[in-house]
Amino acid sequence: MRSDAREAAFKLVFAELFHDGSDKPLRSAVYKKANLNEEDTAFADRLVSLVAEHKEELLNLLGEKVLRFKEYRIYPVDRAILLIALAEIKYAEDVPNVVSVNEAAGLAAKYSTENSASFVNGVLAGVINS
Repeated sequence: MRSDAREAAFKLVFAELFHDGSDKPLRSAVYKKANLNEEDTAFADRLVSLVAEHKEELLNLLGEKVLRFKEYRIYPVDRAILLIALAEIKYAEDVPNVVSVNEAAGLAAKYSTENSASFVNGVLAGVINS
């Protein structure tokens, strides 16, 4: 299921915020724990790769849309979620924007603060509507 693949990708992008570079054993463990099939693994890999490939651009876009403070002050959990959603919105043409936003808000509600889902939703709406 793509939701599980997104969640696995989120965990990997989050880990990469603290440790630069790909960690194959971690990736394998996350995918195994999420019980991803081959198609879902490919989708999660694609999301992680899109974030890695376009990270600088995505961080700049995030900085433009979050006016109150610099992107480095955004909670790392929210930053990882936003990076994945922005990568989907910008580069995954097979994923409708509304799905990316809803999935990101769901991850924020599950893994971050009580206000994070609204924050993530607002940032992504600003990207889509600009």
